[in-house]
Amino acid sequence: MSAPVVDVLADGTACYAPVGEVIMDGPMPICHLCGRSFRSVAAHLASHSWTKRRYCAAFGLELSQSLESEETRKLRAAAFTARLLFDPAVIQGSAAGRERARSGALAEDAAAAARGRSFSMQRRRKASLVPTTRPSPAVAKANRDRADRRLADVAAAAARQRGYADIGSYVADRKRAGLSLAAISREAGLHKDWLSRHLRRVDPVTASAMAASAIDEADLVLGRLISALGCHDVAAYLRERHLDQHQTVNAIAAQLGVTRREVTSALQRHGLPKVAHTAKRHEAGRRAAEIAGRLGYSSIAEYVGNRRSAGLTWRAIAAESGQPQTWLRRHGAA
Repeated sequence: MSAPVVDVLADGTACYAPVGEVIMDGPMPICHLCGRSFRSVAAHLASHSWTKRRYCAAFGLELSQSLESEETRKLRAAAFTARLLFDPAVIQGSAAGRERARSGALAEDAAAAARGRSFSMQRRRKASLVPTTRPSPAVAKANRDRADRRLADVAAAAARQRGYADIGSYVADRKRAGLSLAAISREAGLHKDWLSRHLRRVDPVTASAMAASAIDEADLVLGRLISALGCHDVAAYLRERHLDQHQTVNAIAAQLGVTRREVTSALQRHGLPKVAHTAKRHEAGRRAAEIAGRLGYSSIAEYVGNRRSAGLTWRAIAAESGQPQTWLRRHGAA
């Protein structure tokens, strides 16, 4: 006995089960197209001349949704397990699949297939059922306070174990001895990043002093290096090289004999923006301005806008200017 019609699709197809849901008649799923129950609706779809992909798209189901009874799934799994051990084609295919998963190709293909595809109604319904409530401000504050107390207890215990009154005295004394925060953390029996992560929460005054000391020390090292180049101000040197002369961070690092990260940190300390690909961008801007001037315009965007409003095609503009269409389109959009 078939189920009653519960809905009608936009193309007039009768629907015997709710869109976005798989309804079971006891242990067996019901076919949306005819309302009868089967051990495997996926196998039954051939009688309607439908594929599973078309069926899932029409009735708002996820492609991964099983259309079989639990008993049928178990039988199929048992049969496939045997084939996985003895069938050469299955063994070879399984090995190829594992290799694609290991190399990341499988994830890339899945992302490409999902890109631009809208969520099925079944997926949206599942997402709507996920609790989205956040803890109240009072609960959140209680959790933060409890975490702060635990961190303070750990810090106090570490300081007492080493014979200090508090964590600030311990850290300051060991820093004067030349130890890094990572070395002090390990000496105290903590994770090497513990003090780097939590010192500001357990002792803000000491953390601020450590940060200022690190900044002064880093600028002192850079100051000695740039003094050999005739400059005595780190901020002025970085501004001139990176923002005025358009040297890249890598070029500055090579010139000073330091790492790229040290130069990036120095730019951040002195409030200077880091410009990606600054040399190439500066050269590209200079070239665009030169071509625009040669054509009698202040910018390529102005030139492209003028010629497009005059009715010229991109091919005609490219022929007139002697520049590639893609380059002109990009500057026109900008």
